[in-house]
Amino acid sequence: MPRFTANVSILFSEHAFLDRFAAARDAGFTAVECWFPDEHGPQEIRQRLDDYGLTMVGINTSRGTDDEFGLAAVPGREAAFRTAMDRALDHAALFDNCAIHVMAGTVGAAGQDAAMHIFRDNLTTALRLAEGTGIQLLIEPLNSHDRPGYALSTVAQAAEIIDSAGLHALRIMFDCYHVAMEGGDVIAQMHAVWPKIGHIQFAGVPARGVPSEGRVDYTTVFAEIDRLGWPGWVGAEYRADVSTPENLAWLGRFGTVSR
Repeated sequence: MPRFTANVSILFSEHAFLDRFAAARDAGFTAVECWFPDEHGPQEIRQRLDDYGLTMVGINTSRGTDDEFGLAAVPGREAAFRTAMDRALDHAALFDNCAIHVMAGTVGAAGQDAAMHIFRDNLTTALRLAEGTGIQLLIEPLNSHDRPGYALSTVAQAAEIIDSAGLHALRIMFDCYHVAMEGGDVIAQMHAVWPKIGHIQFAGVPARGVPSEGRVDYTTVFAEIDRLGWPGWVGAEYRADVSTPENLAWLGRFGTVSR
């Protein structure tokens, strides 16, 4: 079965953020990911990684305002995006060149066409800034039920962007939860974009809870990820309202946290 990471921005929420790294280690995880290191202190996070022997797998660029939820596809925010990208690259370097999810943001009054034009331009800039660093840049479709108006909602859109001139180095953050919530067959869509995937995440559907509950059969999904020879990590990014021992019981069913 895959190697699992814990997304400490959403898991172990019974602890203060910086205490979640110890909780992840105690649960057996050897790798973590988080959303917005700026909001918690990158140096403090680096210290927790060192203290508990953890690998940081990925971070996000800034969310901007709550209404924006990302900057890369927001017209008029190009300067703010450039600043956010520079900071994200600094943080990724601090975390041993982890991947960066370049957040698109919500389409405003300018409309989808204008947003996509800005998105491609900003992604071109981001790839130029990341060139030679070894840092992988990711784009992630977020489903239109949870995040209405987000500029990127399907893996087909993400694949089309990656096929654009100058953007071939991008990869897709393939979140099984978002794919299923958008109405897609997880395994079929995974096959369709497999060479373009840079990271995989999961949660139960539709509640975004533990993967052992809901309409996606993760036993089959994880077996297919293994069959396809996935070399990377697979991120647990779900909400849990029960105690940590209970919300991690799926590990005994599905596999391991590291190998």
